[in-house]
Amino acid sequence: MSNNIKPPLKTGQTFFLSEIIGAKVIWNGKRIGRLVDMIIIETEKIPEVTTFFIRRPFGYHSLLVPWEKVKESTKNQIIIDIENLEPYEKDPAEHQILLKDHVLDKKVLDLDDNEVEVVYDVRLFISGNKMYVSDVDFSKYGLLRRIGFKWLANFIYNLANIIKEETLSWNYIQPLPENLSSFKGNVKLKILKEKLSDIHPVDLADMLEELDHEHRLAIFNQLDTEQASDTLEEVEPRVQRDLISSIDIRRVAELINDMTPAQAADVLSILPAADADNIILHMDKDVVEKIQFLIDKHDEKIINFATPHVLKFSPQTQVKQVLDDFRHIAKDKDVVMYIYVVDDQEKLIGVVDVKELLQADMEEKLENIMITHVISLKPENTLRETASMFYRYSFRAIPLTDHEEKLIGVIPYRDIINLKHHFI
Repeated sequence: MSNNIKPPLKTGQTFFLSEIIGAKVIWNGKRIGRLVDMIIIETEKIPEVTTFFIRRPFGYHSLLVPWEKVKESTKNQIIIDIENLEPYEKDPAEHQILLKDHVLDKKVLDLDDNEVEVVYDVRLFISGNKMYVSDVDFSKYGLLRRIGFKWLANFIYNLANIIKEETLSWNYIQPLPENLSSFKGNVKLKILKEKLSDIHPVDLADMLEELDHEHRLAIFNQLDTEQASDTLEEVEPRVQRDLISSIDIRRVAELINDMTPAQAADVLSILPAADADNIILHMDKDVVEKIQFLIDKHDEKIINFATPHVLKFSPQTQVKQVLDDFRHIAKDKDVVMYIYVVDDQEKLIGVVDVKELLQADMEEKLENIMITHVISLKPENTLRETASMFYRYSFRAIPLTDHEEKLIGVIPYRDIINLKHHFI
Protein backbone atom coordinates (compact mmCIF):
# COMPACT_ATOMS: atom_id res chain seq x y z
CA MET A 1 0.00 0.00 0.00
CA SER A 2 1.13 3.52 -0.73
CA ASN A 3 1.91 5.74 2.25
CA ASN A 4 -0.32 8.43 0.75
CA ILE A 5 -4.11 8.23 0.96
CA LYS A 6 -5.13 11.23 -1.09
CA PRO A 7 -8.49 11.91 -2.77
CA PRO A 8 -9.16 11.20 -5.54
CA LEU A 9 -7.87 7.71 -4.84
CA LYS A 10 -7.62 4.55 -6.86
CA THR A 11 -10.60 2.27 -6.47
CA GLY A 12 -9.59 -0.87 -4.58
CA GLN A 13 -6.77 0.72 -2.56
CA THR A 14 -6.72 -0.86 0.93
CA PHE A 15 -5.12 -0.08 4.28
CA PHE A 16 -5.67 -0.76 7.98
CA LEU A 17 -7.24 1.38 10.70
CA SER A 18 -4.11 1.08 12.86
CA GLU A 19 -2.06 2.70 10.10
CA ILE A 20 -3.96 5.97 10.24
CA ILE A 21 -5.33 6.31 13.80
CA GLY A 22 -3.12 8.67 15.78
CA ALA A 23 -2.01 10.67 12.75
CA LYS A 24 -1.56 14.39 13.43
CA VAL A 25 -4.09 16.72 11.81
CA ILE A 26 -2.98 19.83 9.92
CA TRP A 27 -5.18 22.88 9.19
CA ASN A 28 -3.89 26.03 7.50
CA GLY A 29 -0.33 24.73 7.88
CA LYS A 30 -0.65 24.26 11.66
CA ARG A 31 -1.04 21.12 13.70
CA ILE A 32 -4.34 21.20 15.57
CA GLY A 33 -4.78 17.67 16.95
CA ARG A 34 -4.79 13.93 16.23
CA LEU A 35 -7.16 11.52 14.52
CA VAL A 36 -8.63 9.34 17.28
CA ASP A 37 -11.50 7.59 15.51
CA MET A 38 -13.74 7.34 12.45
CA ILE A 39 -17.52 7.43 12.31
CA ILE A 40 -19.19 4.87 10.04
CA ILE A 41 -22.74 4.32 8.78
CA GLU A 42 -24.23 0.95 7.88
CA THR A 43 -26.56 1.94 5.08
CA GLU A 44 -25.17 -0.62 2.63
CA LYS A 45 -23.88 -4.19 2.96
CA ILE A 46 -20.61 -2.76 4.21
CA PRO A 47 -20.11 0.38 6.31
CA GLU A 48 -18.97 3.70 4.87
CA VAL A 49 -16.60 6.02 6.72
CA THR A 50 -18.32 9.40 6.83
CA THR A 51 -16.44 11.43 9.43
CA PHE A 52 -13.02 11.79 11.05
CA PHE A 53 -13.09 12.30 14.84
CA ILE A 54 -10.22 14.63 15.77
CA ARG A 55 -9.12 15.29 19.35
CA ARG A 56 -7.42 18.59 20.04
CA PRO A 57 -5.17 19.76 22.92
CA PHE A 58 -6.64 20.40 26.35
CA GLY A 59 -8.94 23.42 26.32
CA TYR A 60 -9.98 23.04 22.67
CA HIS A 61 -13.14 21.27 21.55
CA SER A 62 -12.92 18.07 19.53
CA LEU A 63 -13.76 18.15 15.81
CA LEU A 64 -15.98 16.01 13.57
CA VAL A 65 -14.72 16.56 10.02
CA PRO A 66 -16.57 14.97 7.07
CA TRP A 67 -14.53 12.62 4.87
CA GLU A 68 -15.00 14.88 1.85
CA LYS A 69 -13.20 17.70 3.74
CA VAL A 70 -10.04 15.60 4.09
CA LYS A 71 -7.66 17.03 1.51
CA GLU A 72 -4.76 14.67 2.10
CA SER A 73 -3.94 11.83 4.46
CA THR A 74 -0.83 9.77 5.17
CA LYS A 75 0.10 7.41 7.97
CA ASN A 76 1.64 10.36 9.81
CA GLN A 77 -0.58 13.33 9.07
CA ILE A 78 -3.97 14.41 7.79
CA ILE A 79 -4.64 17.73 6.08
CA ILE A 80 -8.19 19.07 6.29
CA ASP A 81 -9.63 21.68 3.95
CA ILE A 82 -12.19 23.79 5.81
CA GLU A 83 -12.53 27.56 6.17
CA ASN A 84 -13.45 27.72 9.85
CA LEU A 85 -13.10 25.13 12.63
CA GLU A 86 -16.02 26.34 14.73
CA PRO A 87 -18.86 24.66 12.74
CA TYR A 88 -17.10 21.31 13.19
CA GLU A 89 -16.51 21.60 16.95
CA LYS A 90 -18.65 18.82 18.36
CA ASP A 91 -18.52 15.34 19.87
CA PRO A 92 -19.97 12.16 18.36
CA ALA A 93 -23.66 11.63 19.06
CA GLU A 94 -24.77 8.64 21.10
CA HIS A 95 -26.21 6.88 18.04
CA GLN A 96 -23.07 7.22 15.92
CA ILE A 97 -20.76 4.22 15.46
CA LEU A 98 -17.09 4.83 16.21
CA LEU A 99 -14.95 2.35 14.34
CA LYS A 100 -12.10 2.22 16.87
CA ASP A 101 -14.15 2.59 20.04
CA HIS A 102 -17.04 0.28 19.13
CA VAL A 103 -15.26 -2.35 17.01
CA LEU A 104 -11.53 -2.55 17.77
CA ASP A 105 -10.59 -5.03 20.53
CA LYS A 106 -14.14 -6.45 20.58
CA LYS A 107 -14.79 -10.13 20.01
CA VAL A 108 -16.52 -11.85 17.11
CA LEU A 109 -17.81 -15.36 16.64
CA ASP A 110 -16.72 -16.76 13.27
CA LEU A 111 -19.62 -18.52 11.55
CA ASP A 112 -17.31 -20.97 9.81
CA ASP A 113 -15.96 -22.69 12.93
CA ASN A 114 -17.82 -20.95 15.75
CA GLU A 115 -14.63 -19.83 17.49
CA VAL A 116 -14.45 -16.53 19.33
CA GLU A 117 -11.80 -14.14 18.00
CA VAL A 118 -10.60 -10.64 18.90
CA VAL A 119 -10.70 -7.76 16.42
CA TYR A 120 -7.10 -6.53 16.39
CA ASP A 121 -7.51 -4.31 13.34
CA VAL A 122 -9.96 -3.26 10.62
CA ARG A 123 -9.30 -3.24 6.87
CA LEU A 124 -10.50 -0.18 4.94
CA PHE A 125 -10.68 0.39 1.20
CA ILE A 126 -11.41 3.15 -1.29
CA SER A 127 -14.09 2.94 -3.97
CA GLY A 128 -15.48 5.84 -5.98
CA ASN A 129 -13.62 8.35 -3.80
CA LYS A 130 -15.37 6.99 -0.70
CA MET A 131 -13.91 5.04 2.19
CA TYR A 132 -15.46 1.74 3.28
CA VAL A 133 -14.88 -1.02 5.84
CA SER A 134 -14.26 -4.41 4.23
CA ASP A 135 -12.92 -6.79 6.92
CA VAL A 136 -12.07 -7.27 10.56
CA ASP A 137 -8.59 -8.64 11.20
CA PHE A 138 -8.18 -11.09 14.09
CA SER A 139 -4.73 -12.45 13.22
CA LYS A 140 -1.73 -12.29 15.56
CA TYR A 141 0.03 -10.65 12.61
CA GLY A 142 -2.60 -7.91 12.80
CA LEU A 143 -1.94 -7.46 16.51
CA LEU A 144 1.82 -7.11 16.02
CA ARG A 145 1.33 -4.72 13.09
CA ARG A 146 -1.04 -2.58 15.13
CA ILE A 147 1.34 -2.13 18.08
CA GLY A 148 4.20 -1.15 15.78
CA PHE A 149 6.01 -4.48 15.40
CA LYS A 150 5.24 -5.24 11.76
CA TRP A 151 8.91 -6.01 11.17
CA LEU A 152 8.79 -8.60 13.95
CA ALA A 153 5.62 -10.12 12.52
CA ASN A 154 7.28 -10.38 9.12
CA PHE A 155 10.31 -12.03 10.69
CA ILE A 156 8.28 -14.52 12.74
CA TYR A 157 5.87 -15.48 10.00
CA ASN A 158 8.38 -15.06 7.16
CA LEU A 159 5.77 -13.08 5.21
CA ALA A 160 3.42 -16.08 5.18
CA ASN A 161 0.23 -14.78 3.53
CA ILE A 162 -1.89 -17.47 5.14
CA ILE A 163 -1.09 -15.92 8.53
CA LYS A 164 -1.59 -12.33 7.48
CA GLU A 165 -4.97 -12.95 5.88
CA GLU A 166 -6.88 -14.14 8.94
CA THR A 167 -9.66 -11.64 8.32
CA LEU A 168 -13.44 -11.93 8.35
CA SER A 169 -15.65 -10.08 5.90
CA TRP A 170 -17.90 -7.42 7.42
CA ASN A 171 -20.79 -9.13 5.60
CA TYR A 172 -20.76 -11.71 8.39
CA ILE A 173 -21.10 -9.06 11.11
CA GLN A 174 -24.49 -8.31 12.60
CA PRO A 175 -25.56 -4.64 12.49
CA LEU A 176 -24.44 -2.82 15.61
CA PRO A 177 -27.20 -1.70 18.00
CA GLU A 178 -29.01 1.54 17.18
CA ASN A 179 -28.61 2.85 20.73
CA LEU A 180 -24.86 2.96 21.29
CA SER A 181 -24.90 5.09 24.42
CA SER A 182 -24.56 1.99 26.60
CA PHE A 183 -22.77 -0.24 24.09
CA LYS A 184 -19.80 -1.86 25.83
CA GLY A 185 -19.78 -5.25 24.24
CA ASN A 186 -18.61 -7.28 21.36
CA VAL A 187 -19.27 -7.37 17.67
CA LYS A 188 -21.49 -10.43 17.39
CA LEU A 189 -22.35 -13.06 14.84
CA LYS A 190 -24.81 -15.91 15.39
CA ILE A 191 -24.36 -18.05 18.48
CA LEU A 192 -24.99 -21.71 17.61
CA LYS A 193 -26.40 -23.34 20.72
CA GLU A 194 -24.97 -26.77 19.94
CA LYS A 195 -21.49 -25.21 20.00
CA LEU A 196 -21.81 -23.45 23.38
CA SER A 197 -19.73 -26.10 25.14
CA ASP A 198 -16.78 -25.24 22.88
CA ILE A 199 -16.71 -21.57 23.92
CA HIS A 200 -14.38 -20.52 26.72
CA PRO A 201 -16.29 -19.14 29.76
CA VAL A 202 -14.52 -15.76 29.48
CA ASP A 203 -15.62 -15.36 25.86
CA LEU A 204 -19.10 -16.69 26.59
CA ALA A 205 -19.42 -14.19 29.44
CA ASP A 206 -18.50 -11.34 27.10
CA MET A 207 -21.24 -12.35 24.68
CA LEU A 208 -23.89 -12.89 27.36
CA GLU A 209 -23.30 -9.37 28.63
CA GLU A 210 -24.54 -7.95 25.32
CA LEU A 211 -27.68 -10.07 24.94
CA ASP A 212 -31.09 -9.06 26.20
CA HIS A 213 -32.45 -10.78 29.30
CA GLU A 214 -34.49 -13.50 27.57
CA HIS A 215 -31.75 -14.58 25.15
CA ARG A 216 -29.11 -14.43 27.89
CA LEU A 217 -31.16 -16.63 30.21
CA ALA A 218 -32.04 -19.10 27.44
CA ILE A 219 -28.38 -19.66 26.62
CA PHE A 220 -27.21 -19.74 30.25
CA ASN A 221 -29.79 -22.40 31.15
CA GLN A 222 -28.32 -24.73 28.52
CA LEU A 223 -24.87 -24.77 30.13
CA ASP A 224 -23.75 -27.65 32.34
CA THR A 225 -22.90 -26.92 35.97
CA GLU A 226 -19.16 -26.48 35.48
CA GLN A 227 -19.41 -24.16 32.47
CA ALA A 228 -22.32 -22.21 33.98
CA SER A 229 -20.37 -21.72 37.22
CA ASP A 230 -17.24 -20.55 35.38
CA THR A 231 -19.30 -18.23 33.17
CA LEU A 232 -21.23 -16.75 36.11
CA GLU A 233 -17.91 -15.90 37.72
CA GLU A 234 -16.69 -14.07 34.60
CA VAL A 235 -19.72 -11.90 33.72
CA GLU A 236 -19.92 -8.36 35.08
CA PRO A 237 -21.86 -7.75 38.35
CA ARG A 238 -24.91 -6.32 36.55
CA VAL A 239 -25.32 -9.56 34.59
CA GLN A 240 -24.53 -11.71 37.62
CA ARG A 241 -27.41 -10.11 39.50
CA ASP A 242 -29.69 -10.49 36.49
CA LEU A 243 -28.96 -14.21 36.10
CA ILE A 244 -29.06 -15.03 39.80
CA SER A 245 -32.42 -13.33 40.25
CA SER A 246 -33.86 -15.34 37.36
CA ILE A 247 -32.91 -18.92 38.23
CA ASP A 248 -33.87 -21.26 41.06
CA ILE A 249 -32.01 -20.56 44.30
CA ARG A 250 -30.91 -24.20 44.58
CA ARG A 251 -29.35 -23.94 41.14
CA VAL A 252 -27.57 -20.74 42.20
CA ALA A 253 -26.20 -22.47 45.31
CA GLU A 254 -25.03 -25.39 43.16
CA LEU A 255 -23.15 -23.06 40.81
CA ILE A 256 -21.53 -21.07 43.63
CA ASN A 257 -20.58 -24.27 45.44
CA ASP A 258 -18.61 -25.21 42.33
CA MET A 259 -16.43 -22.08 42.70
CA THR A 260 -13.45 -21.51 44.97
CA PRO A 261 -14.27 -19.64 48.21
CA ALA A 262 -12.72 -16.45 46.80
CA GLN A 263 -14.72 -16.70 43.58
CA ALA A 264 -17.90 -17.40 45.53
CA ALA A 265 -17.24 -14.37 47.74
CA ASP A 266 -16.80 -12.19 44.64
CA VAL A 267 -20.24 -13.22 43.36
CA LEU A 268 -22.14 -13.13 46.67
CA SER A 269 -20.71 -9.76 47.68
CA ILE A 270 -22.44 -7.97 44.78
CA LEU A 271 -25.87 -9.19 45.88
CA PRO A 272 -28.21 -7.60 48.43
CA ALA A 273 -27.35 -9.00 51.89
CA ALA A 274 -30.72 -10.77 52.23
CA ASP A 275 -30.29 -12.56 48.89
CA ALA A 276 -26.73 -13.61 49.70
CA ASP A 277 -27.79 -14.95 53.10
CA ASN A 278 -30.61 -16.93 51.51
CA ILE A 279 -28.21 -18.53 49.00
CA ILE A 280 -25.70 -19.35 51.73
CA LEU A 281 -28.40 -21.36 53.54
CA HIS A 282 -28.42 -23.79 50.59
CA MET A 283 -24.64 -24.09 50.32
CA ASP A 284 -22.16 -26.54 51.83
CA LYS A 285 -21.56 -25.56 55.45
CA ASP A 286 -17.82 -26.32 55.39
CA VAL A 287 -17.06 -23.46 52.98
CA VAL A 288 -19.58 -20.86 54.15
CA GLU A 289 -17.40 -19.55 57.01
CA LYS A 290 -14.43 -18.88 54.74
CA ILE A 291 -16.66 -17.26 52.13
CA GLN A 292 -18.15 -14.92 54.75
CA PHE A 293 -14.64 -13.92 55.90
CA LEU A 294 -13.68 -13.02 52.34
CA ILE A 295 -16.89 -11.04 51.80
CA ASP A 296 -16.11 -8.95 54.88
CA LYS A 297 -12.60 -8.24 53.56
CA HIS A 298 -14.02 -7.18 50.20
CA ASP A 299 -15.80 -4.29 51.92
CA GLU A 300 -12.55 -2.73 53.16
CA LYS A 301 -12.11 0.77 51.71
CA ILE A 302 -9.50 1.09 48.97
CA ILE A 303 -8.16 4.43 50.17
CA ASN A 304 -6.08 2.47 52.69
CA PHE A 305 -4.06 1.00 49.81
CA ALA A 306 -3.35 4.17 47.81
CA THR A 307 0.15 5.54 47.32
CA PRO A 308 0.82 9.26 46.75
CA HIS A 309 4.28 8.51 45.30
CA VAL A 310 3.50 8.86 41.59
CA LEU A 311 4.72 10.88 38.61
CA LYS A 312 2.70 14.08 38.15
CA PHE A 313 3.19 16.82 35.56
CA SER A 314 1.31 19.78 34.15
CA PRO A 315 -0.32 19.46 30.70
CA GLN A 316 2.17 21.92 29.18
CA THR A 317 5.20 19.79 30.13
CA GLN A 318 7.17 18.61 27.11
CA VAL A 319 8.04 14.94 26.54
CA LYS A 320 11.74 15.85 26.49
CA GLN A 321 11.55 17.34 29.99
CA VAL A 322 9.93 14.21 31.42
CA LEU A 323 12.42 11.85 29.78
CA ASP A 324 15.44 13.94 30.75
CA ASP A 325 14.41 13.92 34.41
CA PHE A 326 12.82 10.48 34.50
CA ARG A 327 15.67 8.53 36.12
CA HIS A 328 15.93 11.10 38.91
CA ILE A 329 12.23 11.73 39.60
CA ALA A 330 11.21 8.06 39.40
CA LYS A 331 13.64 6.93 42.12
CA ASP A 332 11.28 7.19 45.07
CA LYS A 333 8.00 6.56 43.20
CA ASP A 334 5.81 3.50 43.67
CA VAL A 335 4.13 3.79 40.26
CA VAL A 336 6.34 4.67 37.27
CA MET A 337 4.53 3.11 34.28
CA TYR A 338 2.05 6.00 34.03
CA ILE A 339 2.45 9.78 33.95
CA TYR A 340 -0.47 11.56 35.61
CA VAL A 341 -1.33 14.97 34.17
CA VAL A 342 -2.84 17.44 36.66
CA ASP A 343 -3.80 21.12 36.55
CA ASP A 344 -2.88 23.83 39.04
CA GLN A 345 -5.51 22.58 41.49
CA GLU A 346 -4.21 18.99 41.32
CA LYS A 347 -7.26 17.95 39.29
CA LEU A 348 -6.52 14.85 37.23
CA ILE A 349 -7.07 15.69 33.55
CA GLY A 350 -5.19 12.92 31.76
CA VAL A 351 -2.85 9.93 31.84
CA VAL A 352 0.11 9.02 29.62
CA ASP A 353 1.47 5.48 29.40
CA VAL A 354 5.28 5.43 29.48
CA LYS A 355 5.20 3.46 26.23
CA GLU A 356 3.32 6.32 24.54
CA LEU A 357 5.78 8.77 26.05
CA LEU A 358 8.75 6.95 24.53
CA GLN A 359 7.10 6.92 21.10
CA ALA A 360 6.13 10.61 21.11
CA ASP A 361 8.02 13.54 19.57
CA MET A 362 10.44 15.11 22.05
CA GLU A 363 8.89 18.56 21.65
CA GLU A 364 5.35 17.27 22.11
CA LYS A 365 3.39 18.44 25.15
CA LEU A 366 1.71 15.95 27.46
CA GLU A 367 -1.69 17.51 26.80
CA ASN A 368 -1.41 16.39 23.16
CA ILE A 369 -0.68 12.72 23.87
CA MET A 370 -2.55 12.07 27.12
CA ILE A 371 -5.71 10.02 27.46
CA THR A 372 -8.42 12.32 28.77
CA HIS A 373 -11.09 9.70 29.50
CA VAL A 374 -9.55 8.41 32.73
CA ILE A 375 -10.91 5.44 34.66
CA SER A 376 -10.52 6.26 38.36
CA LEU A 377 -11.58 5.13 41.83
CA LYS A 378 -13.16 7.06 44.70
CA PRO A 379 -12.19 6.84 48.41
CA GLU A 380 -15.36 4.93 49.27
CA ASN A 381 -14.69 2.18 46.71
CA THR A 382 -13.95 -1.21 48.25
CA LEU A 383 -11.23 -3.77 47.70
CA ARG A 384 -13.69 -5.98 45.84
CA GLU A 385 -14.72 -3.19 43.48
CA THR A 386 -11.10 -2.30 42.83
CA ALA A 387 -10.09 -5.88 42.07
CA SER A 388 -13.03 -6.11 39.67
CA MET A 389 -11.85 -2.99 37.83
CA PHE A 390 -8.32 -4.37 37.50
CA TYR A 391 -9.62 -7.63 36.07
CA ARG A 392 -11.95 -5.85 33.67
CA TYR A 393 -9.58 -3.18 32.32
CA SER A 394 -6.16 -4.89 32.76
CA PHE A 395 -4.59 -1.66 34.03
CA ARG A 396 -1.28 -1.78 35.91
CA ALA A 397 -2.45 0.97 38.25
CA ILE A 398 -5.66 2.96 38.78
CA PRO A 399 -5.74 6.57 40.07
CA LEU A 400 -7.78 7.52 43.13
CA THR A 401 -9.54 10.89 42.97
CA ASP A 402 -11.87 12.78 45.27
CA HIS A 403 -15.30 14.04 44.20
CA GLU A 404 -13.72 17.16 42.71
CA GLU A 405 -11.49 14.88 40.57
CA LYS A 406 -8.35 15.91 42.48
CA LEU A 407 -5.68 13.21 42.47
CA ILE A 408 -5.32 11.60 45.91
CA GLY A 409 -3.04 8.73 44.99
CA VAL A 410 -2.78 5.60 42.88
CA ILE A 411 -3.65 1.95 43.51
CA PRO A 412 -0.95 -0.37 42.07
CA TYR A 413 -2.17 -3.62 40.54
CA ARG A 414 0.46 -5.70 42.35
CA ASP A 415 -0.72 -4.54 45.77
CA ILE A 416 -4.34 -5.55 45.21
CA ILE A 417 -3.58 -8.86 43.56
CA ASN A 418 -1.06 -9.82 46.23
CA LEU A 419 -3.60 -8.88 48.87
CA LYS A 420 -6.29 -11.02 47.27
CA HIS A 421 -3.89 -13.95 46.97
CA HIS A 422 -3.21 -13.62 50.69
CA PHE A 423 -6.94 -13.80 51.46
CA ILE A 424 -7.42 -16.87 49.24
